[in-house]
Amino acid sequence: MRLGFFTRVLDDAPAGERYRLAAEQIAHAEAHGFDSAWVAQHHFDGSEGGLPAPLVLLSHVAARTSRIRLGTGIITLPLEDPVRVAEDTAVLDLLTGGRLEIGVGSGGTPSSFAPFGRDSARRSADYAEHLALLLKAWAGGDLGGGNRLYPPAPRLPGAVWEATFSVAGGARAGRAGHGLMLSRTQPRPADDPQASLADIQRPIVDAYLDHLPPGAEPRIAASRTAFVADSRAEALRYAELGLGRGRLPFELPSDDLDSRIAAFDVHLGTPEDVVESLRADPTLDRATDLVLQVHSVDPPHPLILRSIELLATEVAPALGWLPSTESSTA
Repeated sequence: MRLGFFTRVLDDAPAGERYRLAAEQIAHAEAHGFDSAWVAQHHFDGSEGGLPAPLVLLSHVAARTSRIRLGTGIITLPLEDPVRVAEDTAVLDLLTGGRLEIGVGSGGTPSSFAPFGRDSARRSADYAEHLALLLKAWAGGDLGGGNRLYPPAPRLPGAVWEATFSVAGGARAGRAGHGLMLSRTQPRPADDPQASLADIQRPIVDAYLDHLPPGAEPRIAASRTAFVADSRAEALRYAELGLGRGRLPFELPSDDLDSRIAAFDVHLGTPEDVVESLRADPTLDRATDLVLQVHSVDPPHPLILRSIELLATEVAPALGWLPSTESSTA
């Protein structure tokens, strides 16, 4: 199992300071042996996610790090020019020394599509079209008039991860031999509002593995919210603040803290609490990558750094993870 750190760039600070803190968190994760770091892309809404340009931030982070793999979680591909994405990722992969991982998806807030001249109703079709052109560019295909991607990027088709909420999306990622990205939480079906996250994601993983080409190595990244503190009381105090601000697409039977922790699929508390909670998630038995984030708790920066330390030194080793031999906690 590989261990990843995911930042939504949501620290309580102006945008420039958010980016500085995110870079510091990723460098801290590298120092503690994490295998990968991921950043999300969100347009226009700073309270949902403050980073519209993940590749720009990752280029800055690449200059501060030397080993940790750097990934997008995700690029909203229907809103992007795929040839420009191909060019930017090709250059960035060279600058990182081949450390780039590229998560893509069709998601995004519907209201974000209009400023890009895109129709949210066409997102699935645009996603498929743009992904095909992106892969063609990386593979050195003719992009028109005999033009081919420069610099070439033959490694990048093997660095693609597809994010999905659906069984059909899991099958699509499997057929392509791409990695599968599972969300930290997702809406429950109307006919089964009490379904666990594992109940929803198990069929997605099944479809992915069933459609993977023979001999292809599965890559399954399970993102999970995990906030580890030195005491459960401290973790709960920040959960009450963070989860109280969170928006859910459905109503809760009651709005107490325990209900919100369950609804947001949060693992929190002391290292022992979080180990026990993550061990109870059967989806993780088949994950090749466990990618942890503090959102939706969103504690202050010093406690994010402390959570990163506790995840690397106590939680992940108890789940079978071994830190990179190149890591340093200095």
